[in-house]
Order: sequence, then C-alpha cells, then structure tokens
Amino acid sequence: MSVFIESIGFGLVTASVLAIAAVGFTVQFAVTNVLNLAYASIMIASAFVAYAVNQAGVSVWVALVAAAAAGAVISMVVNQFIYAPFQRRGTSPIGLVIVSLGLLLIIEYLVQALEGPVNVSYTMSQGATVIVGDFNFTVVQFVIIGLSVAFMVGLHLLLRYTRFGKALRATAADRTLARNCGIRTGRVVLLACLITGALCGVAGTVFAINAGTFAATSADLFLVMILAAVFLGGPGQPYGAMVGAVVIGVATEASAALITADYKYVVAFVILLVVLAFRPGGLFTAGARS
Repeated sequence: MSVFIESIGFGLVTASVLAIAAVGFTVQFAVTNVLNLAYASIMIASAFVAYAVNQAGVSVWVALVAAAAAGAVISMVVNQFIYAPFQRRGTSPIGLVIVSLGLLLIIEYLVQALEGPVNVSYTMSQGATVIVGDFNFTVVQFVIIGLSVAFMVGLHLLLRYTRFGKALRATAADRTLARNCGIRTGRVVLLACLITGALCGVAGTVFAINAGTFAATSADLFLVMILAAVFLGGPGQPYGAMVGAVVIGVATEASAALITADYKYVVAFVILLVVLAFRPGGLFTAGARS
C-alpha cells in the first residue's frame, strides 16, 4: 500500500508538469486552430537552452527564464512563418497536423545534431526530503508543484480579469466575429503564441528536471500524455486541461505502481482512445457528443 500511496505523490508532481504543458498546448490550439504536435520538440529544445545556461554556471531556476524566452520565440516563429502561411493557402486541419509532425522531427533532429544523442542532466541539488502525511517530496518537487499552481492562477487571472484575456477568449470562440467587433485578432494570436510558448519552455525544463536526465526525443511519449489531458478536458478548454492533467498524471503514476512503470504511457494512450471514441469533445465541454 505504501508504494501505491507514494505513486500518488509522484502523480501530483507529474500532473503539475503536465498541467503547464497541457494548458499551453490547448490555449495555443484554441487561438490558432492547429493541433501542434511539434509542441513536444519545442519543449525539449527549450530545455536544452536552459541546460546550456545551467552549464555556464547559472542556477537552473534562473535558466528557466531563458527556456521560457526560447519557447516563446520558437512558438511565435513557427506559427507566424510556418502554420499561418499554410492556413492562408487553405491547408486542411489534417494537413496541418502532418506539417506539425514533420516539424517535430526537424526540431528533434536539429537538437540531436547540436547536442548529440546522449542523455544529459542539469547541475542541481534535489534538496532535502519533506514528509507530508504519507507522501515524501523533495524540495525540488515542491517547487515544481508551486510553479504549476502559480502559473495556473496567473492564467486564470489573465483570462478572466484582463482586456487581453477577454480578447483571447473572443478570438478563440470566433475569430471572424471578434475581428468584426474591432478586436485586433492578429495581435491577439501573436501574444497568445508568445505566452503559450513561454509555458512550453517552462514545461520542457520542469519535465527535464523531474525526469532527471533527458535527450532530444525524451518528450515524444510525454506528448501522448499532453494529448490525453487536453482531449479529456476538451480541446481549447484551459480549465479542462488543468483537470485532465491531474487525472492523467495521477492515473499514469498509480498504474505504474499497480502494473509496471513501462506501461504508464500506455494507460494515457488508452484513456485518450476512450475519450476520442465516446466523448470526442471532452468530458468538460458542453454539448460534446456521447
């Protein structure tokens, strides 16, 4: 039983990493209408930017800022100069998925060519172990959970209480109508890509910290968990992605304790298939087909 309880604790940490990634992914999808499978490779590219800064003698938590900046810039460039031109040419959604898949491979192989195929890790201490009830956490794991909560609260405040948040929600709901109402949708999409790209960069770095070691292809399987969380909560629904992240994060880590760790990504994939089969609009989207 103690192993299972500990797995729940690991699940909360995984859910924290997943929430940052899934919320960035789903908000980006909401405003661009592109299922950006290259998101995972941008995460890892940003994590390597943080690694380069960290190897220069800078704390990984300071390097996190560099990773966020890298994720923001890469995401903005990808949307403005790759996805947007394809959309203007009338490329179908499935065509854009293929484009994003090709971009994922391009970025991964570019990172691998620059950094090599070996796993690397940050120079950092995990800190002391803190016991909370039946759970054991390291200081670093507490920081990851705290960062995730802070970003989720910040995103909530942005979406609900700022003019940009209202414009973003309007653009996501109906870009043409929002434009006709005087909203500068092009600027909204640009800023949204920068914000979600920054979340992508942060997610990549905390993913690498939590994993211990990472390489150019390390986030490929994690992409399945991101998609499972996004579709569980409903594509384009940030609050649904938060809930989906908790469910997927805890479920996968708990399954690792009950079955074997090798199958935890399979559990996420099974959940994704079930949701797509019976509730493709997500469990938290009104009017989803059953």
